[in-house]
Amino acid sequence: MMNLQKAGGVASLLMATSYLIGFWLYFSFLDASGYSGPVRQVEFLIETQAIQHIGNLVIYVAASLFLLVLVLALHELLKDVSSSVMQIATALGLIWVGVVLAAGMVFNIGMETVVSLYGKDPAFAASVWYSVYTVHNGLGGGTEIVGGIWLLLISWAAWKKRIFSAVLNAIGVIVGLAGILSIIPGLGEMGGMIFGLGQIVWFLWLGAMMLRNGSTEALQNQSMR
Repeated sequence: MMNLQKAGGVASLLMATSYLIGFWLYFSFLDASGYSGPVRQVEFLIETQAIQHIGNLVIYVAASLFLLVLVLALHELLKDVSSSVMQIATALGLIWVGVVLAAGMVFNIGMETVVSLYGKDPAFAASVWYSVYTVHNGLGGGTEIVGGIWLLLISWAAWKKRIFSAVLNAIGVIVGLAGILSIIPGLGEMGGMIFGLGQIVWFLWLGAMMLRNGSTEALQNQSMR
């Protein structure tokens, strides 16, 4: 169990790193705001294909594996203190792992298809990309309800049993609620942004605590200090 908790702590820190890489790539290399129109969007995709591919491998595919380890580690850590909540939370966590992985694979495979179509029919390539991006966005960022509920349940269970620190659990509840609110029209962008930025803080803090205190008892003692 100790080994799994340490692995979960490392995975949590790597999740935060993948989020940071994602924000850095978006604001430095992948801002397509200057490319208006479907065909121009595909042209931007072609120009940035290599970094788009690598970025998605890090942000989605690798992150899904980190998340898998963390979900299992948290289940092992919290299952005895709140078994019913953790059964639901872990099921949702595993679904989220699959959703994140699927989002990355859909984007990269769809991008390769669109790039190959562009030379033959730019307008058709743009139409295909619109469909691919809609599916990708629905899975990996348009809404964060699955991840939001998972985080909310984890934080609620930990708060109830005094695992981790009260401040960390409060952050988890707020960030989880923001993820859930992202499904509401008009609140999606704001909720998604709060969820993404808040998770960086949560993952970093959680990872540090799990690496420093590998058992439930140690984490309970830490939360009382």
